[in-house]
Amino acid sequence: MTIRIGFALAWLLATDFVAFADTAAPNPPPKAIPRGGMFTEQTGEAIYKDICQGCHMPEAKGAVGAGAYPALAKDSNLEIAGYPIGVIVKGQKAMPAFADYLNDEQIANVVNYVRTHFGNRYRDKVKPEDVKMMR
Repeated sequence: MTIRIGFALAWLLATDFVAFADTAAPNPPPKAIPRGGMFTEQTGEAIYKDICQGCHMPEAKGAVGAGAYPALAKDSNLEIAGYPIGVIVKGQKAMPAFADYLNDEQIANVVNYVRTHFGNRYRDKVKPEDVKMMR
């Protein structure tokens, strides 16, 4: 007999398990998506620190363990701004979509932050209008 559960439920269960099992870890587990609400962080740095670094790590070097989390540091995939926008908006593989939880400005802010930090030097700015077109 096969039991199937929805992706969102599986993701929330996994994040709750990580939060319980990894309480002594030096890096906090990723925040669970707030039920019925949006994240309130506004700056790219705050969004990265509060939402992204739980998986991608504080220095954006990625991690391998319960899953594989890609490095964002010195990432040539970030050269085309549409790539990280699309991944954040629509999700990819184990990364959930954040379209319903971050507004266009928040997504633009975190994309700009990641593209200009961690050894990335992509200076062309993403605007909220760019994100809106990707939704």
